Amino acid sequence: MTTNSQHSQGDRLRRPSGIRSLQLGDIKLTYVPDGVVQLSGRGWLPTSTEAEWAAHSAYLDDSGYVVAGMGGLLVEHGDRALLIDAGFGPQSFPAGEDGPIGAVSGGTLLDSLAEIGRTPADIEAVAVTHLHIDHIGWLWQSAPDAERPPFAHAGYLVSEQEWTHRHLLEEHGITKEMTAILEPRIRTVADGEEIFPGVRVVLSQGHTAGHASYVISGGGRRVIAFGDAMHTPVQVSHPEWSAVVDHDAERSAAYRRRLVEELAEPNTIGFGIHFADVAFGRAHLDTAGGPAVWEPVDA
Repeated sequence: MTTNSQHSQGDRLRRPSGIRSLQLGDIKLTYVPDGVVQLSGRGWLPTSTEAEWAAHSAYLDDSGYVVAGMGGLLVEHGDRALLIDAGFGPQSFPAGEDGPIGAVSGGTLLDSLAEIGRTPADIEAVAVTHLHIDHIGWLWQSAPDAERPPFAHAGYLVSEQEWTHRHLLEEHGITKEMTAILEPRIRTVADGEEIFPGVRVVLSQGHTAGHASYVISGGGRRVIAFGDAMHTPVQVSHPEWSAVVDHDAERSAAYRRRLVEELAEPNTIGFGIHFADVAFGRAHLDTAGGPAVWEPVDA
């Protein structure tokens, strides 16, 4: 059965997000789109069932895929700017056969930055939740008319555990050649470290060995940018559903359960980089004991 929350969000669950911003006191957050990827519901979340997806059909596009955005989160404090994650980069692939991923299309992040009046040169650092290819695309690839990646002047901030275990990512398409391009610019960061005014690292391992979230605080509110701890808002209702690519599915699910509880706390907002057109939101707990649901926050 489709819930009232799903009905109220309408087509937003089935389309990628455009540029969306949120103000936290002196800090401005902006989702910077880079592209979109289609995810097979049961293929990507293999412990889910056909019956469960029938009840959550509002999350599926006309082709039966979960729509997942790709991009970055721009954090602005005065003239300073930090980017969290760097999209897929200038590449696209058609849907394969019977795999967990459908069509993938990236490459608009630089245009999105330009639309909000920023250039790559404005970015002092890029903080990475984890080293999967759809989060580091513009860190190792150059624009078609350029000789080096657009953020090559900036530091690339990665959790120490993620960088130490980077060899584990080769099975996910992260080659030694890619990490060699990244390495001169890598600065490892620790759990709890403040990396930018109001931005703190919080380890959230499970999806990868060193996956990190970033907590941004300002104006009496906080935003948890939780990376790939969740790929779709339906996981707020089903935190037990781990992704097929999760490094440690049990640890990932345990963190997701804690995260949903945090996202239901007052003055706490989540940022789901893959969450279709509802990237900013909070978890609403059912007082009758039913599953939590994702509620978008637009201001």
